[in-house]
Parts: sequence; structure tokens; C-alpha cells
Amino acid sequence: MIDHENKKLRLIDWGLAEFYHPGTEYNVRVASRYWKGPELLVDFQEYDYSLDMWSLGCVVASMIFRKEPFFHGHDNYDQLVKIAKVLGTDDLFAFVDKYNIELDSHFDEILGRYPRKPWTRFVNAENERFISPEAIDFLDHLLRYDHQERFTPLEAMDHPYFEP
Repeated sequence: MIDHENKKLRLIDWGLAEFYHPGTEYNVRVASRYWKGPELLVDFQEYDYSLDMWSLGCVVASMIFRKEPFFHGHDNYDQLVKIAKVLGTDDLFAFVDKYNIELDSHFDEILGRYPRKPWTRFVNAENERFISPEAIDFLDHLLRYDHQERFTPLEAMDHPYFEP
């Protein structure tokens, strides 16, 4: 929750928080749609803490590109389509193949083929002052389909984006 007037950020809503145990299958009906990682949207139940790094990436993208939410799907299916229109479908299909995930047949109707867009395509006159090469690199390491390729929290904190 953001209190703009007092410039305070509060983390709220821990109702679905769980302890992580490797190899455990978790409920995919967690997280708010706009910050849901692709693993949830394709019903991959063996997700881990990297799901939170995806959500962080969505927040960072919203902050630097001044677009909230950055991925604005109308339902969970459309949410994955919105993500695919940015990250491309080649990496999405590589992700589902790697983990032997079978996409819901509804995606056959709504998911086209999309190339990956460079992050610079989202830079404009209103947001360019919030963008730096470090911000783009940081974002690129968070918003990855494959959860094993995302930054860990330690890697994220060690990124040059956070240097003074």
C-alpha cells in the first residue's frame, strides 16, 4: 500500500503466505492477477520464492515506465497474452516445454505468435527520466518466464541499480 502524501510504502496482505518446501506443489490460485508470475498462469504448481521476484519485476516495470499495472490482463488467460506480447512467445514455449507443462486449450484460441519487445520500446518523454541502463538490466533479470533464470533476492540486492 502506498501513502503518497507521507511517502511510505507498506507491504500488506499476507493471507496466502506459506513456508517454502522444495518440491512441494502449491495452489496456483494465489497472487493478484497483474503481478502473477507465468508459472501460476500456466498452472505450474512447483513454484518457489522466485514468484515474488516476478511480482517485484512487475512493480519495477510499473514504476519506471509509469504504467500501472504494466501487464493489464482482463482475466488470467489474457494476463498471459499481455505478458507474451512483451516477452514474446518463443521463450514462453521454451519454458512450458522445459517443464513439460501442457497449456490450457483455451490458449490455442487466444495466444498468437509474438516477438520479444526490447524494453526501450516502452521509454517515452513522460518516463525517460526514470529509466537507466541499470534499471533496464535489473528489470530484464526479474521478468523472465523461467523462474530459475530470475534473480534471487540476494542477486537483486547486489545489482548496480541499487548503488548510490
